[in-house]
Amino acid sequence: MSATSLPISIADIRKTYGNYVALDDVTLDIAAGEFLTLLGPSGSGKTTLLMALAGFVRPEGGLLAIGGRDVTPLPPNKRNIGVVFQNYALFPHMSVSGNVEYPLRLRGVPKAQARQRAEAALVRVKLSGFGARDIAALSGGQRQRVALARAIVFEPRVMLMDEPLSALDKNLREHMQFEIRKLHDDLGVTTIYVTHDQREALTMSDRIAVMDAGRIQQIGAPQDVYRRPRNRFVAEFMGEANIAPAENLQGPGAAGLPGKRLAMIRAENFALEPDGLGDDRVEVIGRLTAKAFRGENWLLNLTTATGDQFMLSIATNRGATCGALEIGTELRAHTELGHVHLLEEADGR
Repeated sequence: MSATSLPISIADIRKTYGNYVALDDVTLDIAAGEFLTLLGPSGSGKTTLLMALAGFVRPEGGLLAIGGRDVTPLPPNKRNIGVVFQNYALFPHMSVSGNVEYPLRLRGVPKAQARQRAEAALVRVKLSGFGARDIAALSGGQRQRVALARAIVFEPRVMLMDEPLSALDKNLREHMQFEIRKLHDDLGVTTIYVTHDQREALTMSDRIAVMDAGRIQQIGAPQDVYRRPRNRFVAEFMGEANIAPAENLQGPGAAGLPGKRLAMIRAENFALEPDGLGDDRVEVIGRLTAKAFRGENWLLNLTTATGDQFMLSIATNRGATCGALEIGTELRAHTELGHVHLLEEADGR
């Protein structure tokens, strides 16, 4: 099975519901064969944008093009796009094979050929021999695989996925992230994936578009978005971010930081000892106000004299003394100057 991947162009897409602006002139280009994730909280516009691409939502303005062809006015069945919905949208009265064959039967594919292609799709998602089973007899992970098989069986040009793993337990969800990424790589199809899960986006994507309030706040490779967020929203949404005026940081490396800028330091980049850090280290001094053991790490919350809150994530194998720390203890946390990222926005003062 093969699919022709095509680029996608989204230009000035706008969608409103009364006075509510769901998409605020969104512009985005996706390369052929790319795996792009739309990431954001509920109400950010990510699912609305995906459904506009699928044809289930009609924007008030803008252009949606696939492979250079304007598909904005086309109904969903004319766009040749595979869609995997959050609830899978499987037909309970049909067998597994019946569900997978359905898109082919709609396209007039002969029954024998449809059955053959459906079985090939089930093999690809590791459900060989499941064709005769009832949907009700499947686990959540198996239903998710059936939905994937149905989406790829007609060799779409584009694959759209709307939080397909949200109903699965943590371990299965993490396993399926790698399965979906491998399926994408094998098919070579352009994929747009919607999630609110930062780790999921970081694990699977070529690029991440972080959305909020109907706009794209930042787009880039996973490591770039995580390490170099543009603004406070992206910094805090992508992980445990400590944000404070740069002038409130201490240590020899802090001297050259511009005071009227907000500095961001990821929680995992702190250490309680300056071992191995040179003269460019940056320091935070504060009192321990909370702590928690999370298995792979300790979370320590410090409050500084300036009132800034800093969360430290200390790996368990480096935090043997964390369990004995008492609330109220004064701690000095260290990091490299290279881990200090200045946000584009000022501190507002």
